[in-house]
Amino acid sequence: MSTTQDLVLALKAELRTAGLTYADLATALGMSESSVKRVFAKADMPLSRIDEILRVLKMDFAELARKVVDTQPLAHELTEAQEAAVVADRRLLLLAICCLSQWSFEDMTKEYIFSDAECIKYLARLDHLGIIELRPLNRYRLKVSKGFRWLPHGPVMRYFREHVAADYLSGGFDGDGELIMLVHGQITKSLAATLVERLQRVGQDFARGHVAEHKLPDEQRESYTLLVGMRTWLFAAFRDLKRAPPRS
Repeated sequence: MSTTQDLVLALKAELRTAGLTYADLATALGMSESSVKRVFAKADMPLSRIDEILRVLKMDFAELARKVVDTQPLAHELTEAQEAAVVADRRLLLLAICCLSQWSFEDMTKEYIFSDAECIKYLARLDHLGIIELRPLNRYRLKVSKGFRWLPHGPVMRYFREHVAADYLSGGFDGDGELIMLVHGQITKSLAATLVERLQRVGQDFARGHVAEHKLPDEQRESYTLLVGMRTWLFAAFRDLKRAPPRS
């Protein structure tokens, strides 16, 4: 879909929100209602016409453009190239994780040794990569969905397996609010799919809790990392002990 078509769709939505009909708009523009309908039906109009309609709506073009951006579909995952660019610079990876956790610019510069200029530089790179949309006053909008995940065999997860997993799992998991479980069994694929959905909801609950409690004082919050995994698997040390299935 072209940019102009996106703008026209956004204009239609704004007309509905304002309670304006095509007849109302035609009167305000000094056009016939049929001409207005034809312009919108073609979904292709010059910027001069868009400006006229925006004046009727008492909006400016920048505001309409933001409306268009906000309605764009969000990515569920990045490309291999995007992930490779993120993981190539550990500072960029750190700020990408901060953004995915919806940290504010002030939180990033307070918690980590980034100057304002350096933080803005990295946020601009994340904007260029299509992970965020950098907005005025160092605010941003995520361009990935709530169900976003790193590519299972992509650059970021490879980095995690090589440099992060052992460090994370080396802890005792015995502090307040800490837990580790290892459960093995044989279940149906349908039950496995149901359990995966439940685990995904746990991850969403964690993310929502992070956002909801974000404004609480620092002394009331601790940094936690939730790692959830489920897969068909047999520990490598036991694989040679497994009996081969009978021949049919």
